[in-house]
Amino acid sequence: MKQMKLTHWFRTLPALTILAAALACGGAPERTFINVGTAPPGGAFFVVGTALTEVLGASSGDKNWQVTAEGTSGSQENIRRLTQGELDFALSNSAITYFAVRGGEGWDRQYPMQTVMTLAPNVALFITKADSGIRTIADLKGKRVVIGPAGAGFEYFVKPILEAHGVRYEDFTALNASQAASVDMLTDGSAAAIFIGGAIPTASITQASATMDLYFVPFDEGARAKLSSDYLFFSPATIPANTYRGQTTEFAGLDVGSMHLITAGTQDEELVYQVTKTLWEQREQVTQKHPAGRAINPKNVIRDTGTPFHAGAIRFYREIGIWPQ
Repeated sequence: MKQMKLTHWFRTLPALTILAAALACGGAPERTFINVGTAPPGGAFFVVGTALTEVLGASSGDKNWQVTAEGTSGSQENIRRLTQGELDFALSNSAITYFAVRGGEGWDRQYPMQTVMTLAPNVALFITKADSGIRTIADLKGKRVVIGPAGAGFEYFVKPILEAHGVRYEDFTALNASQAASVDMLTDGSAAAIFIGGAIPTASITQASATMDLYFVPFDEGARAKLSSDYLFFSPATIPANTYRGQTTEFAGLDVGSMHLITAGTQDEELVYQVTKTLWEQREQVTQKHPAGRAINPKNVIRDTGTPFHAGAIRFYREIGIWPQ
């Protein structure tokens, strides 16, 4: 963490007077710079990360925090940069963090990430144009399909979903694009389907449904149940009817790895405690900026998605009586 040196706060006082006062009282309060990694614009991570950052900054009080949201390529970059000390906190998909802390599924080693709070479900699915002829996940074979931004790590949860439905990456042409760009590709026909989602409602799906008639490709119920049983980060999730234009019935979806706020295991316990406390106490302010703030509630915020919680967060949750005994 960076700290700001004594500045000219008392501009009307002579420099020697300032120095004497600083020496007498141990120096001026130190400013703490907090960098929060988010994701590219167009998805929920960017919006929610910005909301969290604004609330932390506005609520810092006498803590003297300066909090900045930093756009990144997403979870994988955030995890690596947390490890390198370039970020202090970050949003990540819990499926990607799950494999990172274990050093599995392509990660070169174990990354010591820890959870601060579990946030909104990342309800994602394949969508296509209503007249595309694609009606099942198996129908994606031989098609051009956007599976997320390059480097974001969507393959960590897309691959198990495909395998549960008898489909491999090699069975179709996998494309990479941001959420906003993937909607454009679906619109102009350069992609037959896109894998997309986030907190409900997801802005990019709202945009897509406003400009074209969509078909939400269903999950096989047996596959959905098995995925939820086999992995801590998967869980059933429902998209309520009329969330998006033309979606007149509820959709049996899948939380493919909840958004969660994470930090490095080496992060200062007191700072994590104070950040957790501030976001909890100001959760209504977060909700005013994005509906995902509703996920900061007693049941969800401590939900285990497979990544251990930081000691600073646990200390606060124990204080308010929601941490399991």
